[in-house]
Formats: sequence, structure tokens, C-alpha cells
Amino acid sequence: MQDNFKIIILSAPSGAGKTTVLQAVLKQIPELAFSISATTRPPRANEQHGTHYYFLAITEFEQLKAQGAFVEWEEVYPGRFYGTLYSEIERIQKEGKIPIFEVDVFGGISLKQKFGKQALSIFLNPPSLEALKERLICRGTENAVDLEKRLQKAEIELQQKSAFDIIVENIFLEKAIEEVVFHIRKFIAA
Repeated sequence: MQDNFKIIILSAPSGAGKTTVLQAVLKQIPELAFSISATTRPPRANEQHGTHYYFLAITEFEQLKAQGAFVEWEEVYPGRFYGTLYSEIERIQKEGKIPIFEVDVFGGISLKQKFGKQALSIFLNPPSLEALKERLICRGTENAVDLEKRLQKAEIELQQKSAFDIIVENIFLEKAIEEVVFHIRKFIAA
């Protein structure tokens, strides 16, 4: 990894709009490149290995952990691991770009602690827990039990937002995207 580099961290509870905001930001700021996370969860219908995530068996994930291949990793839900690979940062740096991470809240905090002032951490705040629940229901990717787990986790995650450099309210999507783009451009230019 290069010594003098910057990274961008975008975190939020599940369903708060991270992916939508990320896709818009990537279109507007060509200097950024998406850092693909590794996970042990199965892919959703529209997801591809090596594009959305590196989908790994738990044994593969454990091997990589033992080898020190992760910058950070979290057991986000029981038996569901997510992590950021050093190789992703290196791949993006070789492209001459700045990595942007779309990670869960505790992964975002870990990355910020690791990279300090080299990192800009942004927390995307949903309008309310009720709005978050509606978004998750509309997304249709969770059964009732998983939905309840995500909402319980979101309550805990929302209490962590003060650990981030910037908190962006995602009430109106276009305004939230505009604000995230503004803060990232300012950070890159500094």
C-alpha cells in the first residue's frame, strides 16, 4: 500500500441507501473506485462475485483472516462475515484511484481508526427507523426474522454515528447525494 493516500468510507444501517448513493457518487467523481468487500453471505439475485462482493465460504474467509489478508472484518450477523481485503486497496491504488468503501457501521469505524486523517468517514443517516423498515420491506430481500434482526442492529448502529467525520441526512436522496459528493470533493482537494 502507498504511504500517502486517501480513502472514503460510506457507512449506514442496512436499507439507508448506501448502494444508491455510492452508485451516484461513482458516476460523478471519476477519481474514485469501489472497493469490493468479501462476505460469507450468499449472493442476492442480481449480485455477481467479483463485482458486488467476493462471496466466500466461511472456511475461505477464516483462512484469509488467519493470513492477515483483511484490513478489517466484522461478524455482522451470526455466521455472516464481511471484510475489506488489503488486495482491494492495492488494486485500486495501482489504477491511480481513491478507494471508496461501502461498509457496515462497525466496519466503517474500524477503517477510520486504522487510517485516521487519511480517511473521510461518512455516515448516511436514514430519516427514521420506521422509514428504514419500509425501505427494507420494499427491497424484499429479507424474511420477517432477518428483517427484525436488521432493525435491531440498525438501532445500535444509529447510536454510533458520532464516530464518523460527516453525518449526511438521507431524507431526500438527491440532496443527500449532492452533500456526499461535496464532502468527498472537498476532502480529495485538501
